[in-house]
Amino acid sequence: MRRLSRATHPILSRAALSWLRLRRSTRGKSIRAVAAALLTLIALTGLRTYDPRLVNETKERAFDAYQRLSPRPYADLPVRIVDIDEASLAAYGQWPWPRTRLAALTKRLGELGAGVVAYDIIFSEPDRTTPGRLANELGDADLPDRDLTVALLKSLPDHDQSFAQAMRKTPTVLGFAAHRFANATRPSVKAGLAAVGVTPSAVLPPFQGAVSNLPLLDEAAAGVGAINLSARDSGVVRRLPMLMSDGAQVYPSLAIEALRVAQNQKGIVVRGTGASGDADTGKAALLDMRVGQFKLPLTPDGEAWVYFNRDRPDHYVSVKDVLDPAKDAEMRGRLEGMIVLVGTSASGLLDARATPLGQVVPGVAIQAQMIEQIIAQDFIERPDWADGFEIVLTLLLGSLVAALLLIAGARFSLIACGVVFLCAIGGSWFAFSHFRLLIDPVYPSLATLATYVAVERVLHMATDREKKFARQAFGQYLAPELLAKLEQSPDGMRLGGETRDLSVMFMDVRGFTPISETLSATELVDFINTLLSPLSDVIQDEFGTIDKYIGDSIMAFWNAPVDVADHAARACRAALKMRAVVEQLNDGDMFGFVARGIADPVVRIGVGINTGSACVGNMGSAKRFNYSAMGDVVNVAARIESASKSFGTDLLVSEDVARAAPGIALLEAGEILLKGKSRPTRLYALVGDETVAATPEFAELKRLHRRLLDALAGGDNKAAADALAECCAAAPQALQGLYDHFAERVGAKDGVQTLGVG
Repeated sequence: MRRLSRATHPILSRAALSWLRLRRSTRGKSIRAVAAALLTLIALTGLRTYDPRLVNETKERAFDAYQRLSPRPYADLPVRIVDIDEASLAAYGQWPWPRTRLAALTKRLGELGAGVVAYDIIFSEPDRTTPGRLANELGDADLPDRDLTVALLKSLPDHDQSFAQAMRKTPTVLGFAAHRFANATRPSVKAGLAAVGVTPSAVLPPFQGAVSNLPLLDEAAAGVGAINLSARDSGVVRRLPMLMSDGAQVYPSLAIEALRVAQNQKGIVVRGTGASGDADTGKAALLDMRVGQFKLPLTPDGEAWVYFNRDRPDHYVSVKDVLDPAKDAEMRGRLEGMIVLVGTSASGLLDARATPLGQVVPGVAIQAQMIEQIIAQDFIERPDWADGFEIVLTLLLGSLVAALLLIAGARFSLIACGVVFLCAIGGSWFAFSHFRLLIDPVYPSLATLATYVAVERVLHMATDREKKFARQAFGQYLAPELLAKLEQSPDGMRLGGETRDLSVMFMDVRGFTPISETLSATELVDFINTLLSPLSDVIQDEFGTIDKYIGDSIMAFWNAPVDVADHAARACRAALKMRAVVEQLNDGDMFGFVARGIADPVVRIGVGINTGSACVGNMGSAKRFNYSAMGDVVNVAARIESASKSFGTDLLVSEDVARAAPGIALLEAGEILLKGKSRPTRLYALVGDETVAATPEFAELKRLHRRLLDALAGGDNKAAADALAECCAAAPQALQGLYDHFAERVGAKDGVQTLGVG
């Protein structure tokens, strides 16, 4: 066997370089994935902190869904709505009605026992039908008895005065609307305010102007409250401002004023940060407020979440029915002792509001729902720690999924992402259903999914690059099945000096020198390619790795760079297939030797296989290297291949291979003392694969072969010659050279030839 050349196949040098790139890519993949996770989480956390409308609307739609699934339980609470409905407009004419009719309505409600009457209506202009105003309009008219008519009109009661007088006799609350357009109008302040902690006017966003009632009416009312809806809500009403301020004065809402007047309270108590017993967070905010015996939580800017019950028709009483004397008993039963809110559901008056329950209700119903939940003390609230908790949850869940992606892979992490999503929704629903807390499950879940996608994409692109590197590095000399495994888990292969068990094969062409002397350089290259190409395919089919081509020789090994469980047996099967391939090439004169008239046109190969520990990895200099194996097992394999000539067989393996592949058909060939070894090395001729080993014919040959070996060991040449003759008769043609070798040992060469051996 020729000594191994220091020059290696150029493909292997490029492959090793690609492997170094792959290793750098593999090490950097985790870093890039972590960087992608951090950047994604930082961006998502920043977005959540900024809380744009889209993010906020997504969060609040989830809260709406919770209310639809579990609305505030129904209870018959002392709140009723006196409705200016279509029937009332049909009975008493279009809106606005004369204030005398409102005075009559107020008086009637007082007579029916209403605890307080709250108008969800603003009376900002004088009544156009009042007699005094009509008298002024007739002052210049050319009518008969004009002066008498004017004097008569001026003597009649003023309608606004009549309404004010009615309100003084029946506890009444009027509404006002604050807005951002500056004016000097301000509503009357009826409620006293006690602040504990931060001053509410320092926290509440100031309004610039207001639409209020006539001073005459405001003065007569027992309370004045804001009817504004939250500026945060668009389309769906979710919150109501409980307190409003112009920067100096604080005003309660209509619902709070109605509740205060109903309890005969003079003022309200508002608690904010900095109060005794409460930690000051450093950011001024309101916490809660008390109206008589009722307490309700507030958002930091003085609003309250509305926990809606489904709108029920029995909460509404038509003005037409209230003013009908024939229904006195019925109305008294429905209105006595109640907080009565007067509003309108008539479609032409444009006071329709959407609720989280998917219903459209009149604006007055929103105020009624707020009063009901205060009385029931059944609130939903978003705690002040919710935003921070959701941000931390986003970071934790995103980090968890990113870590799982790096550790467990995409499929398991996707399942974990789904579990995280379900747990987030389940935990949020539990907080709502048991504690009435509004915790957003959507953004942390979507952020977790976004983190998963970002990290998975980075890993996927890195893996694609690794697969490309692996295919470039090993695609030309590694089995496709192993290459696929290599692409799936490139991190599992430790390169650069790893010790592992290998099966090493050397193949050489017998009589290559005479062949090369008869061929031109071009013909010699064609011969080498014709031979080595199918032999390389055979090695790869058996999951072998081609180490190098050395002229007419191949060095290959099994069980690196990836694990091959039965590597010794696969190396043996590859050698058997290589023998068959060479026979087919010879039979078809694929080398063209018969056509050229070459004296010996048959190409023969020799194969030596050994198994043992070797160092495998990138070897060479910093600029030139290749993926190869080194060690005593490699040297022994090369010497076994050389020894196959003297043993007369083309396929020869070591005793270690025989032990590692017990199912392969092997026959002991003898022993050889290799250079550097203190004991002889026992060698075996490779006869066939597991199928051959299981046949009766091989079992008989093995028995006869054992007789031959025993006779030789005992020095019985006669018995050895007899056994040799029987072995020759039973052995296939491929083993005749081996038995020629045994014939020399028994000194019966001529006798064996007469038996047809040789």
